[in-house]
Amino acid sequence: MSELEDVFRTEWGRILSALIQTLGDFDLAEEVLQEAFSSAVVQWATGAPRNPRAWLYATAKHRAIDIIRRRTNFAEKQTELVIREECRTGNFIEEDSAVPDERLRLIFTCCHPALPAEAQIALTLRTLCGLTTEEIARAFLLPTATIAQRLVRAKTKIRKAGIPYRVPSAPDVSERLAVVMAVVYLVFNEGYSAALGDTLVRQELCAEAIRLARLLHALLPEPEPELDALLALMLLHDSRRSARVQANGELVLLAEQDRTRWNRAQIDEGCALIQSVFQRGPIGAYAIEAAIAALHASAPRAEETDWKQISTLYGRLFALHRSPVVALNRAVALSMAEGPEAALPLVDALQSSLEDYHLWYATRADLLRRMGRKTEAISAYQHALELSQNEVEKKFLSRRLDELSTNSPGGTD
Repeated sequence: MSELEDVFRTEWGRILSALIQTLGDFDLAEEVLQEAFSSAVVQWATGAPRNPRAWLYATAKHRAIDIIRRRTNFAEKQTELVIREECRTGNFIEEDSAVPDERLRLIFTCCHPALPAEAQIALTLRTLCGLTTEEIARAFLLPTATIAQRLVRAKTKIRKAGIPYRVPSAPDVSERLAVVMAVVYLVFNEGYSAALGDTLVRQELCAEAIRLARLLHALLPEPEPELDALLALMLLHDSRRSARVQANGELVLLAEQDRTRWNRAQIDEGCALIQSVFQRGPIGAYAIEAAIAALHASAPRAEETDWKQISTLYGRLFALHRSPVVALNRAVALSMAEGPEAALPLVDALQSSLEDYHLWYATRADLLRRMGRKTEAISAYQHALELSQNEVEKKFLSRRLDELSTNSPGGTD
C-alpha cells in the first residue's frame, strides 16, 4: 500500500468530519476532499508533507472557498465568511483532541431518525470511514446501484430537512444508539474481513470501530450493557488479528492459528466486559456473539473449544436475529459439535437466501470435503472462488481446490 493510500484509509473520516462541520454540506465536503486527494497524487510524488492530514484539510478547504466564490447567493457568501474566520482562528484539524467530537457529530447526524435505518448505516460508512459504494454494497449483500441511491437520498434529506450537525442530547442519544452500534459493528466487520482488495484485515477500521465504541461509552450518561457487549465482541475478535494471516499473505483458519500470538490484554478486557454484561443483563445479540467469541478465546487449544455450548448460543442468537448469515454460522458450529452430516441439510436450506454469498459456498464446500464428497466439494469451492473479491480469501480457496485435485484431505466420492 502506498503512503497516500494509507493516509486515505486512516484520515478520510476525520478530515471529512471537520470539513462537513465547516461547510455544512456533505456533497461539497466530499467533493473537495476527493479533489485534495487527487492533487496529492501529483504533489506528493516526491514525498508527503510533514502533516498530511493538515495539508489535505487546508487544500480541500481552499478548494471549497473557490467553489463558493463562484456562487452568487448571499447566504452562500456568508458561508465563505465562516470559512475565512476559521482560517484566521486556527486550523483545528491539527489537534487530535478536537477530532473525536467532530466524528461523533458526523455519526449522529448520519444516524438521525429522519433517515431510514439502512440509509443511516450506508451514509456513515461512506462518510466517516471512506468505504466505497461497492464495499458498502458488499457488506449489505446488495447491488451497488441500490446503495448509491440510498446515499444520494440520505444526503438530500439531510440538506432539505436541515438536520443539525451535532451530538444530540442524552435522551436522543439513547434512542439512536442501536443504529449507531450497528454502524460501528459494520465498520469493524469491514476492517476485520475486508470485502475487497489484497488485504484481509484493514487494521485502521478495526481500531476506528473500537475507538468509536469507547467514545460512545464515555458519552452515555449511564452504562449500556449492549454497548459494553459490542466493545467486548470487537476486542475479542481483534485479539486474533496478528494470527489470521501468514507472512506470505495466506489465510490461517481459526483452528490452525498460533494462539500464543493472540492479544491477551484484549481477551482479558473482552472477557471481563462480557462477564459483567451477563451479570447485569439484559442479554442481547451483541452479548451472545461476544460470549461465543469468549469461548473461542478461552480455549487453550482448538480441540478444547466448547462447540456444543457455541452451537446453543447460536440458537439463542438466531431466536433474536433470524438472519440467514446467523443460521449459516449456527450450522458451522453444529458441524463441529455433531459432525458435517448434521449441518449440511441446514446449509442447503439457506441456498435461496445466500446463493450470491461466497461464504455459503465455502461453508458447503468444507462440509462436503469433510464428508469425502470430493467432486461436489470442488464445485462448491469453485463457486466460492468466483464470488470472492478478496485476494487473501481467493488464495485460501485456490489452495483448498489444489488439495482436493491432488487427492489431499477430502477423500474420494
